[in-house]
Amino acid sequence: MAQFFEVSKAATTERHPIEDLPRERFPEHIAVIMDGNGRWAQRQGLPRIEGHRRGVGSVRRTVEECARRQIRQLTLYCLSSENWKRPQHELDFLMHLLEQYMIEERSTIMKQNVRVQIIGRRDGIPEQVQREMDKTIELSAQNTGTTLCLAINYGGRAEMVDAVRCIAEGVKEGRLKAEEITEETIAEHLYTRGMPDPDLMIRTAGEMRISNFLLWQISYSELWVTDLCWPEFREETLQDAIYNFASRDRRFGGLSSSGPSGGNACSSGD
Repeated sequence: MAQFFEVSKAATTERHPIEDLPRERFPEHIAVIMDGNGRWAQRQGLPRIEGHRRGVGSVRRTVEECARRQIRQLTLYCLSSENWKRPQHELDFLMHLLEQYMIEERSTIMKQNVRVQIIGRRDGIPEQVQREMDKTIELSAQNTGTTLCLAINYGGRAEMVDAVRCIAEGVKEGRLKAEEITEETIAEHLYTRGMPDPDLMIRTAGEMRISNFLLWQISYSELWVTDLCWPEFREETLQDAIYNFASRDRRFGGLSSSGPSGGNACSSGD
């Protein structure tokens, strides 16, 4: 899995300017598990759905900052396949927010040259929401800036099941031989086909787990966790994560770029 695990404390006042960072030190693809909307609302004495409403503001700020910093792709975990277990009124509100976002943010998306893509299964998503999703995808298809990928009704294990089924069908029909299946074959059958793997995975609300998100794709991602809940996430928080990412030595199982350091030679991650 990922090589490092860094926790950023919400109480810190230290800021990390990234203006002078070399562009090659920036992550090309940032994935975010947006957690803590309900907990934030409860701490404020507000209903859980108000946390989701405030979370839309963090989405807007994060997308704008990534577009400004010319981040190649931003993937947001909007709704997991497990979230359908939540109360129906909360699910209805989430669908309303999604539809509203697709309509109200179109002009901003086009102005910022952002291209929208969506991964996940369509089951359970209301038809009118799907129509607005498809309209935004179509309108932004020719944009050449940051790709905004929204994971909706998404589960990493379900994605792998769908990929295996598709590959198995190809073997059954004779279009593919079992011995020809490679890692590239699997990647080409995932929802994220053609997308770069995330360089940086961010999780809010201090939770130390992956939650079934991009299980295949984050094999070499750097992990960065903040205690801040998603409605508290600001441009400065994203900058802190990017700054921390830029300071890491990504070895991918090899030696440090500065040469052997006398570490544990038996560790595959050292």
